[in-house]
Amino acid sequence: MWRRAASLSPFISSSGSLIRNHQTAYNFKIWESFTTEIPTQVKGGKGPFICFVLGGPGSGKGTQCAKIVKNYGLTHLSAGELLRREIASNSEYGTTILNTIKEGKIVPSEVTVSLIQKEMESSDSKKFLIDGFPRSEENRAAFERIMGAEPDIVLFFDCPEEEMVNRVLNRNEGRVDDNIDTVRKRLQVFKALNLPVINYYARRGKLYTVLHTDQCSGNSR
Repeated sequence: MWRRAASLSPFISSSGSLIRNHQTAYNFKIWESFTTEIPTQVKGGKGPFICFVLGGPGSGKGTQCAKIVKNYGLTHLSAGELLRREIASNSEYGTTILNTIKEGKIVPSEVTVSLIQKEMESSDSKKFLIDGFPRSEENRAAFERIMGAEPDIVLFFDCPEEEMVNRVLNRNEGRVDDNIDTVRKRLQVFKALNLPVINYYARRGKLYTVLHTDQCSGNSR
């Protein structure tokens, strides 16, 4: 389970979490980013508030995003859900996406960014949680190139590998990638491709790491 830092309540309620900023550990008010009014986007003005939410499969991204949405009214865009919706549409993109996911590989950046862009442009919201993206440095560069924007902050849910595997296998959502072989492949891809993105945003001072309780106490499961 997650442990909550007292100063951050009620940023993530019930299951809680411990959040560390790579610049100033434990000494900030992250919720101000979510409650500050984002001005209406105008030509030459500030664009929408963007928060990337990163973490391995089963790390708790979707659960915590739902709590942030409930408390602060942000619009949650799950890259995985957008891809699955495209698969269900039986489009040409959908077939390519399905085959890629079955192999545990990363969907081409332009495909995912185009789906995210379409959702953002069709929304009246000016605050977005983008869940599960970018998953590689190429993803990150493509987003910044196509969207012309960087995230304001990045949340990284740092969870032990076996905990993630157990969560995915026990969630019973009927997803094509929720099986032991594909989960292991996804975790290998995550380590190889997503960690450089996390390190990049850490250097940029935008990364907030949400630690699993066992990591906080020094005990891994």
